[in-house]
Amino acid sequence: MSVLTSSNPVLSDSALGRLIDESGGAVRTNTATIPGVMQKTGICTVLAVAAGAAAYALVPSLPWLPMVALIGSMVLSLIIGFALYFKPALAPIGAPLYSIVQGVFLGCMSFVLEGILASRGITATGGLALQAFIITGSVMVSMLMLHTFGIIRAGPRFTTVLTVVTAGLAVAMLASFVVSFFMPVPFMSLDAAFDGGKNAWIGLAINVGILFIASLWLLVDFAQIDEAVAAGAPKSMEWLLAFGLIVTLAWVYFEALKLAFRLAAMFGERK
Repeated sequence: MSVLTSSNPVLSDSALGRLIDESGGAVRTNTATIPGVMQKTGICTVLAVAAGAAAYALVPSLPWLPMVALIGSMVLSLIIGFALYFKPALAPIGAPLYSIVQGVFLGCMSFVLEGILASRGITATGGLALQAFIITGSVMVSMLMLHTFGIIRAGPRFTTVLTVVTAGLAVAMLASFVVSFFMPVPFMSLDAAFDGGKNAWIGLAINVGILFIASLWLLVDFAQIDEAVAAGAPKSMEWLLAFGLIVTLAWVYFEALKLAFRLAAMFGERK
């Protein structure tokens, strides 16, 4: 079975192959379906939203929660990722757990960023969380339509190019982080959005570019789901494929959240 490489290393050919082997090889009567993957993705999404809403509500009484959520989400995400890579059969547990962890982190981030805006007398219509959710939903629907109608197909060349671009982006972001210890990198900071001018616009453009790259990975995930279903993948793989989608959607939401923040800082109504 040849499956496209996803944005998540857990969904590599070797990991998917192990799951097929664990489920009994090629002879299966209970196979994965697209509705099944979407159903499990929906479950994970509901868990993430509920966890995010709970974290958002708890931050005022637990001011240490955002920092704990940041560190905890990084550590737990790595643990879950490695666990699913070596033991894909754990996906029915790992995917929901990852969704809850990311939901808590993103809910805390939403509260913190809204607090920064409020401290400067700026309001975001409907709140940053709602805006980011709408952007994420719009991106999801748009990419699904592009995939469904064959407007853009995430073939091997598309995936390879996107992988190289994403790797370059990761290196650039890491370099920017290191440089920031020695000298300011104003356009990478969210605070630059408050000052306006060239740095604010460059930061906004970079944010949009990263959001676009993250969105394109949804096309790879959709293509991978189609290939897995067409190859007669086992029913248990639905959770693993849903996990891949949730990883990408969490990235899209995070970039959408930062974009909503930048737009509010630059153009939001000030009291």
